Amino acid sequence: MKASPTLTNNMQAVLADLIELHVQGKQAHWNIVGTNFRDLHLQLDEIVDAARAFADDIAERMRALHALPDGRSATVAKSTNLPQFPEGLISTKDAIDRIVAALEAAVGTMRKVHDEVDEEDPTTADLLHTFIEKLEQFAWMVGAENMKATASATKPDSK
Repeated sequence: MKASPTLTNNMQAVLADLIELHVQGKQAHWNIVGTNFRDLHLQLDEIVDAARAFADDIAERMRALHALPDGRSATVAKSTNLPQFPEGLISTKDAIDRIVAALEAAVGTMRKVHDEVDEEDPTTADLLHTFIEKLEQFAWMVGAENMKATASATKPDSK
């Protein structure tokens, strides 16, 4: 099978976001400061490792379908759907919000292209399913750091 231009463009959009997610994760990893620094520092490496592996998976899938992946920095910067990550030191609280936004943007691209990808190549859609599942899990786990509890702090009734 040879990828159509539409499938190629959809896979390229996913690739650009995954590469940018990897880069932003490292930027945050190197420059976060504040509460729970170490935990977030380590968790960011998990996200970076997954984004790097997923980018490789989609790029290799592109080659298997005779499409040409473009991971050059200029291409990624021009085409990513992720919001830009700031320079300088960033608090863990702000980094969490930005990383969750980046994860959600990457998943948003995957969900946006999913149906067209699935129509042409269900095997590539299966890759997207795997990526979405893991990235949404990361968004939940990282985002939980900034969530407010809703349960009461009072002791439960004893019977």
